[in-house]
Amino acid sequence: MHFTIKNLINIKELINSNLINLTPDKLPKIIAVSKTFGMDKITPLIEYGHKDFGENKVQEALNKWSDIKLKNQNIKLHLIGGLQTNKVKFAIGLFDYIHSVDSEKLAKKIFDEQKKQNRNVKIFLQVNIGNEAQKSGVDKAQLENFYLYCKSLKLDVIGLMCIPPEREPSTKYFEEMNDLRKNLNLNYLSMGMSSDYLEAAKNNATHLRIGSNIFGSRI
Repeated sequence: MHFTIKNLINIKELINSNLINLTPDKLPKIIAVSKTFGMDKITPLIEYGHKDFGENKVQEALNKWSDIKLKNQNIKLHLIGGLQTNKVKFAIGLFDYIHSVDSEKLAKKIFDEQKKQNRNVKIFLQVNIGNEAQKSGVDKAQLENFYLYCKSLKLDVIGLMCIPPEREPSTKYFEEMNDLRKNLNLNYLSMGMSSDYLEAAKNNATHLRIGSNIFGSRI
């Protein structure tokens, strides 16, 4: 058994043991973040039956996934990194989920491109939950208005996404994200990475973005 499969199984078992009250259909979805990793590490997971993969950069994803997705319609590809407006047309053609929508300009570009391609992707709104100047994301105070703007464009907004501040416990930020989700009556939360996915899962994360704990350290 390939080491990536073993790692994925171990993560699932750890989640199951910590969330014993959840039925299997309520357990969070694991997005295997495959950015910078080659197909030698990704293919075993595909053959094992894993469906959800995450990439940070549109161009890298196009090079790696275009042919594979044509052959395997079950694969769901998640864009978890920032999206520049000049890459939106490529992102809409390839990705099934975009986790990083954080501006009206980007939302409008997605709307326009979806009409051109007759395709709809599922959207997470990225929240700057720690109010960090260096990070992308919608300010919490502007979130509701931004959500309403996206809905006016008929974008398929399904949830919220965040990256908590480093060097601080993530729990309070995950709790706040869950409150924001409830306030907007959304169903999904994209939060939790290799270092804090269990805490995220305990706070109702539905999509965990896990890279190094599956694929190993990036060089």
